[in-house]
Amino acid sequence: MRRNQVAVVGAAETTELGVIPNISQIQLHADAALNAIADAGLKLCDIDGFATAVETPQQMAHYLGITPTWVDGTSVGGCSFMLHVRHAAAAIEAGLCKTVLITHAESGKSMIGKQPRFTPADSLNGQFEAPFGVYGPPSMFPIPVLRFMKTHGITHEQLAMVAVVQREWAGKNPRATMKDPITVADVLNSRMIAYPFRLLQCCLVTDGGGALILTSADRAKDFPNKPVYILGTGESVETPMVSQMKTFDSSRAFKVAGPLAFKEAGITHKDVDHLMIYDAFAHLPLYGLGDLGFMPYEETGKFIADGNTRPGGKLPLNTNGGGLSYMHSGMYGMYALQESVRQMRGIAPAQVPNAKISVCHGVGGMFAASGTIIFTNEK
Repeated sequence: MRRNQVAVVGAAETTELGVIPNISQIQLHADAALNAIADAGLKLCDIDGFATAVETPQQMAHYLGITPTWVDGTSVGGCSFMLHVRHAAAAIEAGLCKTVLITHAESGKSMIGKQPRFTPADSLNGQFEAPFGVYGPPSMFPIPVLRFMKTHGITHEQLAMVAVVQREWAGKNPRATMKDPITVADVLNSRMIAYPFRLLQCCLVTDGGGALILTSADRAKDFPNKPVYILGTGESVETPMVSQMKTFDSSRAFKVAGPLAFKEAGITHKDVDHLMIYDAFAHLPLYGLGDLGFMPYEETGKFIADGNTRPGGKLPLNTNGGGLSYMHSGMYGMYALQESVRQMRGIAPAQVPNAKISVCHGVGGMFAASGTIIFTNEK
């Protein structure tokens, strides 16, 4: 894909975020979609491309009353929407469609109309992981993070600082679920979930959704809001845990998706003004900083603890508060994308001054997938 040939012209989240017990999951999709369409100044009939995950494209297209000529149902966990952006950009550039709507929503807290998730006994996970008690994020993530801490000298206090700093960002965001300041002591004294993770180091469980609308850069100038251009993209998928099988202190999927996006964008790490790294648990920003090449792994804990990613720091990170404090409905990637777009539009609640390039990096399925999108507000 060529740089700056496709742009985001519509972006919005659901009208409410948090606990929404009176709206089903498919209705949350529709709410986000209609909000994004209004943001772009379009009508449903203008949409000819559609992508979503968990809910099927055909069910959502039927519910919305649209007849797209291009669809994408890629579902690889929380970074599915980064992959959707990449696929949609390629489809638009190839002339397969002109205007793509990407939606995501989950009734993660209220469980209203939520699609069930289960691990069949005859699946790879069911045969080779679940019998040994490795089942779901709280039991899977602690294994690699303990190796990461031991290998690279990361302390419990440094890991706790990830949650502390992101709460600072959330305090500036009126839509954040958790806004009250916290300290390292608060984090380390919160309830143990699965060693070494305490409650405040684990993502929220909420309801909500979001949607994006993409079109060609040539058309983008005719839309009401400032277009946000796609500078570079990357993706990678692997079998769960395979990417960490040798050392557990790195993600091979991260190391594939990130460099692909940086190469396509033609930028270096010094060019990045704003960074979003999926944070289902507090260690993921540390992995991201290392695997994406921003710094050696040994420096990641100290980098965050020294305040470099907090408001006013040299590398603003997870400026909406992240999955730890903003919201996390189960698949967080869409909300990271929304914040990158807000930052590039200059309308984020905690706006980074003069930000021109935002890197948005996601993970899915316990490191089984990764997607990276690089945005810019300059054509």
